[in-house]
Amino acid sequence: MAAPAERGPEGGNGSDAAGALILAFCAIWSLISAAGRETRPEGVLLALLAVAAGFACGRICGTLLPVAAASIAALAALVMALVWRHGMPGATAAVETAPGHTGASAALLVLAAGAACCAAAAARRDSLRFTLRLLALGTACASLGLGSVAGFAAAVGVLLCSLAAARMRSRLLGLVGLALAAGLAAGATWAVAEDVLPDGLTVSLEGPLTTNRVQLWADAARLAEEHPVLGIGPDRFAELSPTAQQTLGSDGKPHSAALQQAAEQGVVGVVLLGAAFGWLLYVLWRSPRSTAVALTAGAALTALAVLASVGNALSFTPVTAGAGLLAGLASARRPIEAGGHGGARSPHGGDDVPAHEPRADPAGLAVRARGRVRPRP
Repeated sequence: MAAPAERGPEGGNGSDAAGALILAFCAIWSLISAAGRETRPEGVLLALLAVAAGFACGRICGTLLPVAAASIAALAALVMALVWRHGMPGATAAVETAPGHTGASAALLVLAAGAACCAAAAARRDSLRFTLRLLALGTACASLGLGSVAGFAAAVGVLLCSLAAARMRSRLLGLVGLALAAGLAAGATWAVAEDVLPDGLTVSLEGPLTTNRVQLWADAARLAEEHPVLGIGPDRFAELSPTAQQTLGSDGKPHSAALQQAAEQGVVGVVLLGAAFGWLLYVLWRSPRSTAVALTAGAALTALAVLASVGNALSFTPVTAGAGLLAGLASARRPIEAGGHGGARSPHGGDDVPAHEPRADPAGLAVRARGRVRPRP
């Protein structure tokens, strides 16, 4: 039997205010790092706007129709990934040679798998849960069709985490583990960029990562060391990276979110990027939804963070908006139900406890099978 649903701590308004402050600081710092130089902070501001808009939309839709909204989001992400696999909006190089499209499509498919698994965790009928998990498995297979083994592994990992989350009692331990996994991925990319790993391990990693990407990371690390506080300015990596200049059809990105922040916005930019990801996990910890929904969304966002550590997925607006949307769906308030009918509700205020789960009867008002207790006149 699945573990009972757990509600996050009270104080959702405080977490929303913290998120607004973090996103505002991210926008302000991008403008500070761009001041006095020929930079283009518009891309950073657009990404922040996409996250905020997606989060707000997810909150609204998740409150009205939690299962339907997550299912539609999964299908929409799947369609976008398949339609735009050769030219997703946000590209800056030619379609034939532009790197990053496969990684961005894989990121959308990971978000689609996460949304489908969140809908399955919130669904009440076994048949619907099974269908939605099949949809999540289908998105993983679509990643293989796009040639992204990493996307396939990430989507399958989200599905497995969703199945395991249904039996977990504490979401805090799971979210801490996800945060450590994202930090480990970012640290590994930095270690490769600084060439501090053993030679054998570095050589084995250069195969799947490609030598060009490792050289881009090395350029980003060098620029971060030369400009540790303000960085070189948003969207200036292509101008100052020898590898990007010599690469045919380069999109001018270092293909690592953490290294790009370090090079273009300094150590403060890296701290703000980590704070934004930590805020998303914090919102899921305080979510009134069940532990299964919160941990599933956290697993999908962590998988996206890992992909962004080795690619430029966050450079595409549909991906950043999808991340905000998923976090909003998984942290929405209690759904609005017409007429007071429907399946079982979580004893903590959520709506995503399956109908077959036993419910507590704290008032002792249940009618016994062999007779009724008549009130005294």
